[in-house]
Amino acid sequence: MKNCVIIVAAGSGKRMRSAIAKQYIELKGRTILSYTIETFNNSENIDDIVLVTSSDAVDYVRREIIEKYGFDKVRTIVEGGAERQDSVYKGLKAVDSDTDVVLIHDGVRPFVADKYIAELESIAMEFGGCVLGAPVKDTIKVCDSEGYITDTPKRETLWLAQTPQCFKYDIIMKAYEKAEKEGYRGTDDSMLAERLGIRIKMVKGDYDNIKITTPEDLYMGEVILENIIKKR
Repeated sequence: MKNCVIIVAAGSGKRMRSAIAKQYIELKGRTILSYTIETFNNSENIDDIVLVTSSDAVDYVRREIIEKYGFDKVRTIVEGGAERQDSVYKGLKAVDSDTDVVLIHDGVRPFVADKYIAELESIAMEFGGCVLGAPVKDTIKVCDSEGYITDTPKRETLWLAQTPQCFKYDIIMKAYEKAEKEGYRGTDDSMLAERLGIRIKMVKGDYDNIKITTPEDLYMGEVILENIIKKR
């Protein structure tokens, strides 16, 4: 089985309120993106990495991250699109056609554990697609436009969707082609696959797999990284 991960790192980081795109902010002397790539580059369950960045960052990423750390599984760097969905679609087009399984991962989720990668790939081959996630801890309220609560869903049915999200390559490519043709915009990859009638499996991950998008997340990231270093 041949597999590939698309790492999406083309965002500008507006919510971070930083002049530097969030994926290039440093934690303990290294960029967030370098930690993310390292996990997949070191994994025995990954053959190829397709990295999607903004057009003005391609040279920097190649020189200061890929070459600097010797990430030899990065097969190509692709220029991203206007939004995440556009960037993922460009990444999918760069994947080798003989690939069986594709994982799609956020460049600013640097703490995904390697142990989940093989599990996701196995489940995707069986069911077509799966999503790494974690059960919500808090009670969730649904509100109307005026801020009044209209519903309180059962907490045990609610999950935080994370990445990697993993699919058979032909399924996710078909899902993106359909969305592109119909002008459909989704908030994650599984939404597009669900529109094909595919039943997507949720895989329980952990709460350390955070997405670093705000200044507050940086503090949490420092703590998680400290714990990872201590366990080595």
